[in-house]
Amino acid sequence: MYSCLPLTQSQSYLFAGLTNTVYPGAVHSRFEHSLGVYHLAGEVAYRLRAQQDPDFPVEDFDIKTVKLAGLLHDIGHGPFSHTFERQFLPRFLSGAPWSHEDMSISMIDYIVDKHHIDIEPECLKKAKDMIVASTEHGSRNSPTEKQFLYDIVANGRNGVDVDKFDYLVRDSRACGVGCGFMFPRLMGSMRVLGDEICYRAKDYLTVYKLFSTRAEMHRTVYTHAKVKGIELMAVDALSKANESLGIADAVQNPGEFWKLDDTILKRIEVDERPELKEARDLVLRIRRRDIYQFCNEFAVPKEKLDHFNDVTPQDIICSQKSSDVTLKEEDIAVSTVQIDLTRGSSNPLER
Repeated sequence: MYSCLPLTQSQSYLFAGLTNTVYPGAVHSRFEHSLGVYHLAGEVAYRLRAQQDPDFPVEDFDIKTVKLAGLLHDIGHGPFSHTFERQFLPRFLSGAPWSHEDMSISMIDYIVDKHHIDIEPECLKKAKDMIVASTEHGSRNSPTEKQFLYDIVANGRNGVDVDKFDYLVRDSRACGVGCGFMFPRLMGSMRVLGDEICYRAKDYLTVYKLFSTRAEMHRTVYTHAKVKGIELMAVDALSKANESLGIADAVQNPGEFWKLDDTILKRIEVDERPELKEARDLVLRIRRRDIYQFCNEFAVPKEKLDHFNDVTPQDIICSQKSSDVTLKEEDIAVSTVQIDLTRGSSNPLER
């Protein structure tokens, strides 16, 4: 699998999207993250087998399948990771459902067929099920046995999985911010009870640190004002170039989708066609650090979240007071960010 172009192409995706424009150390690739999850998934499976009773039902086949899921779980990401999925594609898919997890499944099928990979069908099927385990689609088709294996890579039950183990430590180190979460402590004590991976009661704070570290990374790094400004500009550039380059259409065809990566901005920048001028100008502004101006932010009180409607540019236009400057809707971009402990308003540790 390592020699297949769609997989090694993930070296051209920065894992943290456009975060490196503000945190220069965040240049690790999604390929590195995938290798990390591959390794940790195998370690968890091995340890669960070693730390349980001798007749515990984790076989070599299960370990191979979990590792495969870890390696391929993010192969369906587009350029700039979640920015592509959550900000760019909704402008063109008209509400049609699309997720990088489902795209990962399509990409895996494409790789296997294209490169004539000889792999056990049952192994492939289970690996794909593990990848979508945390999605709504995956939860509707949850397995009836060895369900704990499906919680290792993408845990839809409580959110504790090796995907977070890897990227939180990797991103924290790359961005130069502290990380108090220590996943080896959890891996050393995990057990399977009632077909679910469990942890010692005294590790409560370590588990909580996983979620609080994630929230802090979103608050200080992933949603940094400059990062969001550059993301909005990149999305606008992709949108203006979409008709000429067919960017959004590629998600319907794995054979074209794998060719998309973070170099898409460079492609726009060097393409001299007149119809790409607006997109080129935006990319040039990013290069020159002429970034969309951050104006203000408002934190919605927790008790009002359930009744809060997203603010739109039109809302801001309607509420502006008379002045020498009159703003239009196209002058304003609103970014709504929800930061929680991965379970909305509920505490994931109470699951």
